[in-house]
Amino acid sequence: MYCFSFIFLGGIMHKNVNKINKSLTIKHWKEDDRPREKMLLKGKSSLSDAELLAIVIGSGTREESALALSRRILLHHGNNLNALAKLSSTELRQFKGIGMAKAVSIITALEMGRRRNVELAQEKQKVNSSKDVFDIMQVILGDLSHEEFWILFLNNANKILDKTQLSIGGITATLVDVRLIFKKGIALGATSIVLCHNHPSGNLIPSNADIQLTEKIVKGGKMLDIKVLDHVIIAGQGYYSLADENRL
Repeated sequence: MYCFSFIFLGGIMHKNVNKINKSLTIKHWKEDDRPREKMLLKGKSSLSDAELLAIVIGSGTREESALALSRRILLHHGNNLNALAKLSSTELRQFKGIGMAKAVSIITALEMGRRRNVELAQEKQKVNSSKDVFDIMQVILGDLSHEEFWILFLNNANKILDKTQLSIGGITATLVDVRLIFKKGIALGATSIVLCHNHPSGNLIPSNADIQLTEKIVKGGKMLDIKVLDHVIIAGQGYYSLADENRL
């Protein structure tokens, strides 16, 4: 009887120990393995995306550490921070262990990163290539779930005089008033412009509407001596330049 009880209780204790080991929180790990301590000891660049995310969410669940939860979330989205940045709080809360507060923390951290990138892009005011346009506009258009059409107005030195959002939600020649583009261009004293819009679908190839609209604006620019230098289509981390492809 006593032997059986001891074995039974021992089995329970063994199972409980295993359960505890599986759910150890980050504070029980070796100091070098803890994201916060690792950052202080080795610097922020030493941390993986999952470790940075673990610091943001702060804690995991009884079954899963913050780091394991972060790895699972990132893996579900191809370890792509840009994909993660597109998620709403509702979508983030589909993951067990992520409530409203943690979802808001994740969205806030990623939004701060996006705004920092916008500020860095704004410091770069000169356009010499399609890559320059991409670097400036990707942080504005790359993560959007809808289409937006923008115009960059440039001076003789190809420095940006202004960036203007022309339309939201779809691009067709009938929705874009070419007169408004050149009215602003003349007011700014622009000598050239660059067209830019995004494809949320991820498809970089210009549509017939894209081509027709470009031709319409190029034609209008020739009459007013304002040259259309390029039309850049952005989709996520990629872009397509009509000028590079000799389609202007």
